[in-house]
Amino acid sequence: MDRQIALIRLLADGEVHSGEAIAAHLGITRAAVWKALRKAAERFGLVLESVRGRGYRLAQPLELLERERLLAAMSEQARARLARLDIHDQIDSTNAWLMREAAAGAPSATLCLAEQQSAGRGRRGRTWVSPFGVNLYGSLLWRSPLAPAALGASSLVAGVVVAEQLAALGVEGVALKWPNDVLWQRRKLAGLLLEVAGESQGPSHLVIGIGINLRMAADQGAAIDQPWVTLAEAVPDGVEGVRNALAGRLAEALLEALADYERAGLAPFLARWGRFDSLLGQPVALHLGERVIRGRYAGIESDGALRLETAEGVRRFQAGEVSLRPGAEEGR
Repeated sequence: MDRQIALIRLLADGEVHSGEAIAAHLGITRAAVWKALRKAAERFGLVLESVRGRGYRLAQPLELLERERLLAAMSEQARARLARLDIHDQIDSTNAWLMREAAAGAPSATLCLAEQQSAGRGRRGRTWVSPFGVNLYGSLLWRSPLAPAALGASSLVAGVVVAEQLAALGVEGVALKWPNDVLWQRRKLAGLLLEVAGESQGPSHLVIGIGINLRMAADQGAAIDQPWVTLAEAVPDGVEGVRNALAGRLAEALLEALADYERAGLAPFLARWGRFDSLLGQPVALHLGERVIRGRYAGIESDGALRLETAEGVRRFQAGEVSLRPGAEEGR
């Protein structure tokens, strides 16, 4: 563990730590403490406070990722199913890292988590803003005998799992926007990025990336180009102590859901998706590159395709971006 990470882990509790205690913990001189603090704060984008005559603390405590706490949130069966767990302090992208590991032979059910991403990715080439230690960033590798095309609807499966886990935490009104955005009060709470590779007829491997906004401050999310919200705002009782538990429960639920999907397809998940499908019957706009198709959202089909009622009749789409615009005009 490098010195700056060790310092942040010491201060993560939000308590005041004296300069002497910090120096002893890091094995540095008392005079070098402030320089070490400043460098760590700059590197991780954190705010430090100096308490006169007492020492230093983080302005906001952090619940850092811990293997033991995460695994404790999983059942014994799920822990046995999880082949490998990697936790990084900083990484380019959990999805990119896991795709590289998959190509190098990493086993199915490998889970990668990070405190911070320098190049986090969302759908359609967007950047996923990933400040240190305040949100949840993770990816899961799943190997399948199925062809890549047969795994297309797994994005809906993953969305259902995330929505259900957030609802279990007390998020009332959590909603899914096809294909896999997770919203609360029409603001983005979580997003997913799925990447598939393999032989045309199988086998293949799937990497499911999940980002959930937990307690990100407004200035940390200033670069996000759409309305967003945090779990801290959506859960009445707050999110103290839920980060590791949520990561473990999500991993367990995803592993179970992917096994079900591989065995029975999307059918077992259609009603579960419908529970969170808040757009049904509403006028929307579907963006396909430069094209915009307007109509009334009519739910999803058995293969996960979106149904859109247009002036030309009901049409189905396997790709695109649904725009949440109440009153978007129909037709065209």
